[in-house]
Amino acid sequence: MITHACRLAVEALARTWSVDVVGEERVRALRADGTPILFAVWHDQLLAPLWHRRNEGITLLVSAHQDGRRLGAAARRWGYETVYGSSTRLGTQGLRGLVRALLNGHDGAVTPDGPVGPARIAKLGALMAARRAGAAIVPVASTADRAWHAPSWDRFEVPAAFARVRIVYGRPLRTTPPPGSRGTDRSCLQAALRAVNEEVACTA
Repeated sequence: MITHACRLAVEALARTWSVDVVGEERVRALRADGTPILFAVWHDQLLAPLWHRRNEGITLLVSAHQDGRRLGAAARRWGYETVYGSSTRLGTQGLRGLVRALLNGHDGAVTPDGPVGPARIAKLGALMAARRAGAAIVPVASTADRAWHAPSWDRFEVPAAFARVRIVYGRPLRTTPPPGSRGTDRSCLQAALRAVNEEVACTA
C-alpha cells in the first residue's frame, strides 16, 4: 500500500491539504475523563485521519501481510505504535496487543472492514477488543473535494494536492453497558459508521 517513496509523496501532498475537523470536542472529552479511545474508520478513508492524528502515540492495528507492514512502517514514521494481526477474532496476536495498549491507557485505531473487506462491512473483533478494555469507540469519516482512488477492493482514497479535506469524529459508542442494557453489538458499530459518513457528507 505505502512504500517509502509513496510515503514521501503522501507527506508532500498532505502538507497542502486544507483540513476541517468536526467533533474534536468528543475526543477531548473522552481523554479528559481518562476513557481509552478506539478510533474506527473504514479502510478507504484511513489516510486523512491517519495524517491528522499523527504524533499522538496511538496504537494502530494493521495486517501482517506485506501491504499492512508497509502501512505500519509509514505509520511509525508518523508517531504511531503498531500491532500486527487480524481484525476478525479477539484471540489473534494483533487484537491482543490492541487490548493491552488500551488497558495501558493508550488510544487505538482500527479499520473494521480491513484488511481485505468486504468494504464497509464491520467485523466483530474491534468491538470485542474495545469491550474487553472498557474503551469507547469513536467512529471517524473523512472526505475530500478532490481525490484519487486506488484500483483496490476498497477504492482507497488519496486526497489530491490542495484538496479541502473534512474529517468528522462521531458520537462515541460506550462498549461497557450499564446494568440491564443490551449493550453494543456489531449492528451498533455499523450504524455509527453509517451515521458519521452521512454527517461528513452533509458538512462537506
